[in-house]
Amino acid sequence: MQSHLVFTVISKDRPGLVDRLAEAIAAAGGNWVESSMARLGGEFAGIVSVDIAADALSDLETRFAALESEGLSISRRAGASRQQAPEGKLAHLDLVSQDHPGILRKVTKVLTDHNVSIENLETEVAAGSMSGESLFKATADLRLPVGQDLAALSDALQETAADMMADIKLLD
Repeated sequence: MQSHLVFTVISKDRPGLVDRLAEAIAAAGGNWVESSMARLGGEFAGIVSVDIAADALSDLETRFAALESEGLSISRRAGASRQQAPEGKLAHLDLVSQDHPGILRKVTKVLTDHNVSIENLETEVAAGSMSGESLFKATADLRLPVGQDLAALSDALQETAADMMADIKLLD
């Protein structure tokens, strides 16, 4: 029987980390399905989805324990099988604002109020091109619930954007 495992990994960034993870998964007979990884604040952070035979999980756990002794922090969540793709329309959000606390909270509150799921989110704070002031930038892939009106969501986001003096674009 196939099992599905999702795990996060955090470590001081250094060459070869992904190779060490891939080696452990392949050696245990696992199949690396999907992942998202990045260098954040000098640390390497990632989330990985793996399919593996249920009877090979203990071998993978042993291999993960060896990686943890090398300084990797690995957190796991196992399930019986991979979930089906959710229903609903996809949309893309782009946001730019002068940086200040609470921007993401205000936007995610609107998304939650409209029952929207975040499929992917990337944020950064960068220097503005003209003024040099810090700008908060976010891009997100969103999953709207079946029947959700994109225009209504866009209107709610624009109201929040006006309150924050931010630029928010919602594209389908």
